[in-house]
Amino acid sequence: MTSANLKPAGPGRPKDMEKRAAILAAAKRLFIVHGFEGTSMDAVAADAGVSKLTVYSHFGDKDSLFREAVRARCREMLPDDVYVVPIDGAIRDALLLIARAHARLMTSPEVIGTWRAILSDCREGNPRMGQMLWEEGPARSQALLEQFLHAAADAGHLDLPDVHRAAVQFLSLLKGDLQTRRLFGCINCAESAEAEALANAEGAVDMFLRAYAREL
Repeated sequence: MTSANLKPAGPGRPKDMEKRAAILAAAKRLFIVHGFEGTSMDAVAADAGVSKLTVYSHFGDKDSLFREAVRARCREMLPDDVYVVPIDGAIRDALLLIARAHARLMTSPEVIGTWRAILSDCREGNPRMGQMLWEEGPARSQALLEQFLHAAADAGHLDLPDVHRAAVQFLSLLKGDLQTRRLFGCINCAESAEAEALANAEGAVDMFLRAYAREL
């Protein structure tokens, strides 16, 4: 076989995708612990077991890598298919699915660690990381929730004079004070925090429906 027949693996091939996944996993681990400024591309490459050149070839720069790491984490814990309006009219079950996913997301050690790291970066004068986190996390989930609520209202399940306001209210009910307490280290047991968050999620759904469920 001649050298002309030997072609390197191009983007999108299995080995290439495995490296990309390893880089993302390393970035998610390191950004949580060290923040944006404290995480170098060299450290990500070493943790992923690849060269720094490979990291740059996949993600271009550290900003892009951070955004992709946040995006991947958010989509793992809060996938788009959570926001599906049921065809059988079981709107409470659908809202509970969304609420429980949000509860687990807001109280997970990984997410709390990311928020703490980003708050530290913002304090050090790097607010664009907070902007990226907002865009890929809360802003994305709120947009998806608004789409869900629009569809639920159109289907006759909910009576929503202002969908945007209703979405903000629902997310505020879900958050309660638990996330703030976790950020400040007031709850160290992840299991008890998740149990409290799930109980709060159910109460939030019932309160929301008392306000907006369409009377039959």
